[in-house]
Amino acid sequence: MLQGIRNASQHWLGKIVLTIIFTLLIAGVGIFGVEEFFRGGASNTVATVGSTPITAEQVRQAYQNQLQRYQTQLKRPLTPDQARMLGLDRQVMSQLITEAALDQKTHDLGLVVPDSAVIKAIHEEKSFQNQQGQFEPQLFYQTLQRAGLNEGMFVREQRSVIARLQLAEAVSSDLHVPVAMREAVHRYTTERRAAAYLMLTPSVAGQIPEPTDDELKTWYEANKAGFRAPEFRAASLLLVEPEAMAKPDAITEADARAAYALNKDRYGAPEKRTIQQIVFPDTAAAEAARKAITDGSKTFEAVATERGTDDKDLTLGTLTRSELFDKAVADAAFALPEGGVSQPVQGRFGTVLLRVTKIEPGTVKPFEAVEGEIRKALALARARDAMETTRDAIEDQRAGAKPLADIAAERALKLVAVKAVDANGKGPDGQRVADIPDPDTTLPALFRAEIGGDNEPLRTKTGGYVWYDVTGIDAAHDKPLDQVKDGVKAGWTATEIAKRLQAKGRELVEKINKGETMEAAAQEVGVNLQEAQDLARNQAKDMLKPDDVNLIFATPVGKAGTAAAGDSRAVFKVTAATVPAFVADSPSDKQITQSFQAALADDVLSQYISEVQKNAGVKVDAPALRRAIGGEY
Repeated sequence: MLQGIRNASQHWLGKIVLTIIFTLLIAGVGIFGVEEFFRGGASNTVATVGSTPITAEQVRQAYQNQLQRYQTQLKRPLTPDQARMLGLDRQVMSQLITEAALDQKTHDLGLVVPDSAVIKAIHEEKSFQNQQGQFEPQLFYQTLQRAGLNEGMFVREQRSVIARLQLAEAVSSDLHVPVAMREAVHRYTTERRAAAYLMLTPSVAGQIPEPTDDELKTWYEANKAGFRAPEFRAASLLLVEPEAMAKPDAITEADARAAYALNKDRYGAPEKRTIQQIVFPDTAAAEAARKAITDGSKTFEAVATERGTDDKDLTLGTLTRSELFDKAVADAAFALPEGGVSQPVQGRFGTVLLRVTKIEPGTVKPFEAVEGEIRKALALARARDAMETTRDAIEDQRAGAKPLADIAAERALKLVAVKAVDANGKGPDGQRVADIPDPDTTLPALFRAEIGGDNEPLRTKTGGYVWYDVTGIDAAHDKPLDQVKDGVKAGWTATEIAKRLQAKGRELVEKINKGETMEAAAQEVGVNLQEAQDLARNQAKDMLKPDDVNLIFATPVGKAGTAAAGDSRAVFKVTAATVPAFVADSPSDKQITQSFQAALADDVLSQYISEVQKNAGVKVDAPALRRAIGGEY
């Protein structure tokens, strides 16, 4: 179910449901957190929808999450003024009000999501499963920690999200797509065009003169965002892993031998047996068959043939005891001598006779051969058991203002000193910074923290902990012109070339539309004329980019146009356009119907949400909102 929620933008509920479930972003893995959604206890109410409150803490956390998302996409920080210009405060309030409205409606309707449904959804979520497809608690808690959530917060939010989605599905399902709409979509998606075109390459622009200092400065000022250095942070990281805490030499020989005796099967290959099985309708039939086999009047194979068991189904395989699903069958088979036939065995799927045709004895390595492995495993297990005690002890030292460097030296632990790293884990040289433990968890935490902040330790995937202190922040800034002069010059030159090619393209288009041939235009600029057939919207073809193709579709047949094509420029003339006949209820029409149910569902659901908000009543406390996010609403 969580998978379906995560993929909401892909199914018929579309972007509306994606807005509703603002608190989720699960990608490869991960969840986009509503970090510590309810932290801070009682807080002022910023808005109410009916009787459902929206707290200042909810607004702050949602705002910070949205801000972080924008900054990640833009790869630069945003000032409060820039965030307001983008309308982040309004987006966040709209999302929170939408969620609150649906929560209010699910409450009014008495919709309840039971614990069993939430647990089942969590267990079925691929992001929380290991490679064997099994729910992995450690991975679950690791993912929540990365998002800044605890289990209670996550379960509570998922219960609300599932209820919202169920309500949305009930409102927006089974909608009819009009024939006129389907036919219009058919024309749009199936139309094909042909065009003749030529490419104006940079060489057509001629020699570009050297720019003046003023020209470079002007271009730099207009494009300085492209020369911005990201924020870098310096930090100290203390890593405590069970492997580092494990002390194999402290394990006594007696303990090691006891573990060896208890787990001998792990240190070798278990016994295997080739087992044959015949199934009977009841015990009496099995007894009669065994007697015939024992007195020699029938062979085991002959009985199998009589029972309709062919050679392929007769042999279960060469198996270990643990590989046999049925315990009664396993016990009986592993009690037989080689070539022996069992008494009738009452298995889970009926009464059977068993025969063991081959025994491969198990092998066990001597204690001396695996002593080191055993000591290491026992030491690691004890280190994991003691990890929480170690954590508490280090936390006590941290509470006493002891520096991480002193704690590391005292406990002989590794301290990682990071001189400069950006949010993507790269240093100023653009290379990935080494030695950052569990960077997917550690880096987001580093960039949420402040210098001198009291930071909670992070749990690693292997069961350890990372303590971290931010020791320096080099804020994002525009690189000075002198530092990026070569790049600025290259950008200015490319801009000048593009201007000249655009002017030449327009000149050629005007001539072609007045009657000049494409061949003459190509000869004028000294390039080859190309032909493109079967062009489809939004799809590149030969030297034409998707944007070029779309402009061809926007140009009438017989007319010319021009479009940028990378560092070149295309000049084209549309030579043909074809559209196949629309056939109602054809496979393609059914696909269109399915796809466009999403758009109709979006509209219906949007109207429903607006009506819910209108009936419930929405009140926003503007001063409380300003206090929560420091902006204007």
